[in-house]
Parts: sequence; C-alpha cells; structure tokens
Amino acid sequence: MFRKLGFFVVALGLVLPASAAVTPGAISGYVRNAGGVPQMGALVEILGSAARDLKVFTDERGFYSAAGLIPGVYSIRVSAPSFLPALRERVGLRAGSNALVNITLNTLFEAVQLGPLRGAADQDDWKWTLRSTSNRPILRMLDDGSQVMASLGDKNDDHELKASLSFLAGSQSAGYGSSRDISTGFSVEHSLFSSGTVALQGNVGYGSGLPTAVLRTSYSHKLANGSEPQVALTMRRLSSPDVNLHNAALQALALTTSDSFTFGNVLELKFGSELQTIQFMGRVNAFRPFGSADVHLSPNTVLEYQYASSLPDGRLEKGFDSAPADLSESEPRMTITGFAPSLQREHHQEVSLSRRLGKNNLQVAVYSDHVSNPSLTGVGEMAATSEVLPDLYSGTFSYQGKDLDTRGMRVVLQRKLASDLTATLDYAYGGVLDLTKPDVDLQDARRWLAVERRHAIAGKLSGTIPVAHTSWITSYRWVSGQSLTPVDMFNSSAGQSDAYLNVFIRQPIPGTGFLPCRMEALVEIRNLLAQGYVPVMGQDGRTVYLVQSARAVRGGFAFTF
Repeated sequence: MFRKLGFFVVALGLVLPASAAVTPGAISGYVRNAGGVPQMGALVEILGSAARDLKVFTDERGFYSAAGLIPGVYSIRVSAPSFLPALRERVGLRAGSNALVNITLNTLFEAVQLGPLRGAADQDDWKWTLRSTSNRPILRMLDDGSQVMASLGDKNDDHELKASLSFLAGSQSAGYGSSRDISTGFSVEHSLFSSGTVALQGNVGYGSGLPTAVLRTSYSHKLANGSEPQVALTMRRLSSPDVNLHNAALQALALTTSDSFTFGNVLELKFGSELQTIQFMGRVNAFRPFGSADVHLSPNTVLEYQYASSLPDGRLEKGFDSAPADLSESEPRMTITGFAPSLQREHHQEVSLSRRLGKNNLQVAVYSDHVSNPSLTGVGEMAATSEVLPDLYSGTFSYQGKDLDTRGMRVVLQRKLASDLTATLDYAYGGVLDLTKPDVDLQDARRWLAVERRHAIAGKLSGTIPVAHTSWITSYRWVSGQSLTPVDMFNSSAGQSDAYLNVFIRQPIPGTGFLPCRMEALVEIRNLLAQGYVPVMGQDGRTVYLVQSARAVRGGFAFTF
C-alpha cells in the first residue's frame, strides 16, 4: 500500500513541474478588406491539433483575440458575409508569446485576378522579377523572443511619411534643358488610408535670371490584386540667360496615368499614357502612350513585349536611387531649325526573353526604334543661332539630327559574384547617327548625318564596401566606331549604362547619428576620359564637338528622413 502511494507521489512530482512550465500564448490580429476597412463580426476559427478548436468574432475595429492557447502549430480560418473565406496555415506559437496575424478578405471579383505574380525568381534584382507583396505575410521575431506575423499594408507598420533632400553641384552637360550647376532636389511621400500614397517631388536650380524648376505631384493606390493605378502631374520651367533667347523660356505641363492588371499566374499587363503641352516659341502638344505585356512561361522565365514613346529613366541603374529624382532629366527634348522649334518624338518596340539560371540572369531582346527630330548634344561655347539651342550653364548645346530608324538586338548577362558584388555584361547591335564627313561646318552637319550599324559592349561592376558601407557603380561602354547617339538608346535592362567610362559613389557620412535622417555624399562622373568627341566648325571659326555623352562631374549631399 505504502509502496504504491510512494510511486504515485514521485510520478505526480515529475508531472506537475513539467505542466507548470507550459505557459499559454495567444493569437490576435485585425481583419480588413482589400481597401483596409475593418470588418466587424467576422468569424475567426483557430484550428490545430494542439488543443480544441476555438471560435471568436471581430469587434468594431476588426480586432480578434484567442487566448489560453498551448504552444503548437495552428491554422486560422476567417469567414464573413460577402467575402470568400481566408485561410492562414502553419502559424507557430511559442510558450507565453502573442502572435499577431492580420487577415485580408477578398471578394470573388478580386480573387478572380489571383493577386500578384510571384515565383522563385522574385529574389533577384532585375526589373522583371520585382513583384508586389501586398498580401504576403512577413514573419519576424521581437526582442522579447515572441513570434509575430503581420501582413504588408498594416497601418501600424507602415511609415506614413517619407522625405528626402539633396544639394547637388555640377550640371549634366546634356544640352539645352540640363539641370543648373547648383540645384536642390526634394521628395515627400505620405501614406493615405493604408493603401494610397501621395507624393511631391521637385528640383530647383539657381543662377542668373528666373530659376529653373521641375515639380511633380502624384497619387497612387495599391489594390489587393497587386495593381497600383497612378496619376501624376508634372510642371517644368527652363530659361536661358542667352540674350537671343529672352522669349524662349520652356514651360511644359504633363499629365500621366498608369495602371496594371494580372491574369492568373501567366499574364501581366502594364499600360499608361502621358499628355504633354509645351510652350516654347509657340505651343506644341504630344501624346505619349506606353505599355508592356509579360508572359510568365515558368517561375524563372518571362517573355515580355514593350512599347514606349519616350526615353526610359535610367536613374536607378546609374545609382541615384537614394537621392530625389532629378526631374530635369525627363522629357521634353527640344531643338530648333531656322528658329522653328521641334520636339523629339520616339517610338520603341521590344520583345525580350529573360531567364534566371542559378546565380545568373540572362536576357535576350530584339527591338525596333524610330526617333524623329533627335536632339544631339554638342560641347563648346555657342551663342543661340537659327540651328543651336545653347545651355550656357554647362557649356553644351542641342543640335537637331536626322530621323533615326533602326532595328537591333541585345544580350545581357548578370551574375552575383558575392553578397556585395555584382557583375553585368551587355552586348548590343543596332543603328546610330554618325557624321560621315570630317571637318564640316556645324550648320551643314545635318546633311552629312547617316544611320550606321554599330556594336556596343558594356561591362559594369556594382557593390558595397563592407566596413565603410560605400556603394559604388563603375561601367565602361565600348562602341565599335564613331557615333553620336547610343546603340540601343531605349535599354532599360540591368545592363544599361552611359557611353565610355562612368563612376558613381554613394558614401554614408559617419558621425551623423544625432540627426533625424540618413546623410550621404554623392559623386557621379560621366565619360571620365572624354571619349567620342567629334569635331565640327562653329560659326565663329572655333572648333566645337558633337558627342554621344559629354564629360560631366556632379556631386553633393542627400538626406533621407
């Protein structure tokens, strides 16, 4: 009798401490629709083999909480009238932790579009692999060791206000319309209703006369299916100090709209248009549509068709992603002939096949381009004439060339050599404008321009220095012969780069932790060796040059808040 009682006491002493060590946890979160509106009265079922199933309902804030759960793996099922049921599986719960799981409910119409396209290739850096993750849950560990799961778009996690400010010295040296040699850029973004973003960007230059300025305001709304319609209004004013152009200030207004749709796991459409009205020695209007269609043949393979009617923005590939957009690099590009203004107009079509192979990204593309009234860049001190638009701040000018019609191809190979080092090779073949006769006068140069076929090979290295956290990009683009326009000028792939030797450095400034922002120094050098300069004779008998890319040095500071 006493022996049995002794065994019972020993067993009870072993069981009680083990049971006391199991501290219950809780699962809670918010239930909202695709627009971020809380859903009251939604049924939330906590399913799992670790304990009995629990059922709770959301309150007027869309909040639910299920407490007293023992550690284990659970599934969460949410249902509400007018919505499709939502299921979140494999939610791990540790002892004493509180897992936050936010659920987004979709209607039948929203579910038909099946959300954003995603696959194994989403982790590489190429443009065609970037996909929205508005509905993807993120699992993270808090400082106290508890596990938290939250969905992107949660209002409590979003940074509602983002801002940046930059002070740059040095002009682009890209002809008439280049940014001033001293300019200030700024960018402000504010989140609205958890799924909308309103933004204001600008660039203001300083110097004699009226300041140059570019302002852009936009509103975008992220939908549950991954699309993000956007509308933007851009205002631009440029003025020249040249006395012959006192009535030739350029004022432009552009309205841009864009949207995207996905169909199943196969097709993604992006499209939009820009309507421009330009006041420059008269009034000019332009309508510029654009669009692309991506067919996902597999998670690692994308077939894309692209149409564009304006030159692409290569700022991200050139390294200026941390600074406010220098909007003076955008359209329109103006030239004059016989004091009559002309607007550069472009049409670009491209079919590309992109594939990820392990650590390598490969793209093969064929394209067709038509550019009318192309704006060529010249270097040299020039006064305004019937054929030349000067930019006296940078010592460059714009000169109108012949129309360019060409077809070509491109092959891009990118490989990540290390976590902080990426190499890219780009080969392109196509037509360029070239001056077929040497030692000609500038006013007669247009007669001797012709389309010539050229090869171009570019190598680019980019990375980050670990200790100093210095980000850098260096590239060299070789062309098989003389050319005044780029080979494959609409290249927006990872292999895009300016002609010849270019260097970009972005350096965080140490010792600025007391500031409520991140401070960085920026340095950009284009065509460091001043290659590709084609001499022509100016009207005053001095030699000036037509170039594909003029040598330019820019630098300054950027603040990100």
